Amino acid sequence: MYPLNPAVAATFAPPVMEARRWLAEVPLPPGLPLLNVSQAAPVDPPPLALRQALAQAALDQPQAHLYGPVLGLPELRAEIAAQWSAAYGGQVAEDQVAITQGCNQAFCAALATLAGPGDEVILPTPWYFNHRMWLEMAGVRCVPLATGAGLLPDAGAAAALVTGRTRAIVLVSPNNPGGAEYPAETLAAFHDLARTRGLALVVDETYRDFDSREGRPHALFADPDWHDTLIQLYSFSKAYRLTGHRVGAIVASRARLTEVEKVLDTVAICPNQLGQLGALWGMRNLRDWVAGERAEILARRAAIAAGFPGLEGWRLLGCGAYFAYAEHPFALAGSALGRALLAQAGVLALPGTMFTPPGDPRGPQGLRIAFANIDRAGIAELFARLAGLTLDRR
Repeated sequence: MYPLNPAVAATFAPPVMEARRWLAEVPLPPGLPLLNVSQAAPVDPPPLALRQALAQAALDQPQAHLYGPVLGLPELRAEIAAQWSAAYGGQVAEDQVAITQGCNQAFCAALATLAGPGDEVILPTPWYFNHRMWLEMAGVRCVPLATGAGLLPDAGAAAALVTGRTRAIVLVSPNNPGGAEYPAETLAAFHDLARTRGLALVVDETYRDFDSREGRPHALFADPDWHDTLIQLYSFSKAYRLTGHRVGAIVASRARLTEVEKVLDTVAICPNQLGQLGALWGMRNLRDWVAGERAEILARRAAIAAGFPGLEGWRLLGCGAYFAYAEHPFALAGSALGRALLAQAGVLALPGTMFTPPGDPRGPQGLRIAFANIDRAGIAELFARLAGLTLDRR
């Protein structure tokens, strides 16, 4: 038998794929349609005007079907730089932006330039499972940072975890899986820690378009030397429903992107051309539409927050953007809990053990609910089904 990379073999199976397998194995309750709150990906296509722009580009722009620049279309990079400079009150240049095949690739490419086998990266828990998976497959040790009230991480606690092998701290805000919106002062404290210790601060802002706060969420880009420490990641999948087109971005120093270019050229040569054209068109034309999408998500967030007090034994730990993260009262955990939710309530959700390291006592108590794809009537139905569960309690 030919060999298998032990680092890949040791990494757990993709959680969303595991949950989908439960659907083939667990019969739904009679008369109850599936309520799928397992994944934070829009299920609807982009708005019609954007689809028409994509179709027109496919017909009229021959370069849309050819290789393009490794770091992305100059027009899209310039648009991001201009809009980010205005939104964050700082200076971001076109050549400090790179386009990637989705935000997962942005993370992989950025971390590939930061850490190698034996190095360490600090991740707050509960963490985004794909971040952990990539680091483990790269031989990088994931150092868990337990979060406190509101699922917020503390820079002082992180400082105690820094060793001579630490290369970066990774934050996600608004958070996946916890929904927490990190206060500006929290991000500033982590930035100061990273700068003092010579680390990179990687901030994944995939869900920035659905932040409930008005104005800029932080002032990190207002620092004229932000690029010495900060690496920001972004995704176009959520704001414009371009999930299948795979368009993300890295905002970092010019020197860092020179190294990132090596990674991207090796794994993809260039980002999806049509997807980039769609993202550019969306940035220039869909501001009002995105504002409407944000308002709807915030209304769903409010419905989620209002529903939890009516669930006996449950506790809402975090809620924002696409996610709610809760502590459930049941004795079951992991895949057993996921299967039981399907069998009794027809609800597909991801248990907390998928977002925490083995042995974390908070993992078995957690459940992530991705509510972006169920409307307010669906949210009411979700709470009704959860209230009717008859599982054994802790």
